[in-house]
Amino acid sequence: MTKEGHKIALPKEQLTQRLALASLLVLLGLAIAGPSGILAWGENSQLLEQRHDQIATLVAERDALKNRVDLLHPDHADADLVGEELRRNLNVVHPDEVVLTLPKSDG
Repeated sequence: MTKEGHKIALPKEQLTQRLALASLLVLLGLAIAGPSGILAWGENSQLLEQRHDQIATLVAERDALKNRVDLLHPDHADADLVGEELRRNLNVVHPDEVVLTLPKSDG
């Protein structure tokens, strides 16, 4: 002890304190800028929103394909859709028919 009543830190204690401080600073840095830290939350939420949009698009495509498959079921096939598929895939057209192909609309 010194005259003022303060304890003199030994070199071993100073080393331990500095290592503890360094560890706390590293943990604080990871909590702020790490892969799951505060700064990554905004990016993760934006990525989550994009994934939700992709899922909604894929669900709509899946439902459209499921409807098409149901309409082409062998037991109760839709005659118009079967005729359309035959003309498109096999080029089965009567001589007096004119085929106009329209671009698919996204809406």
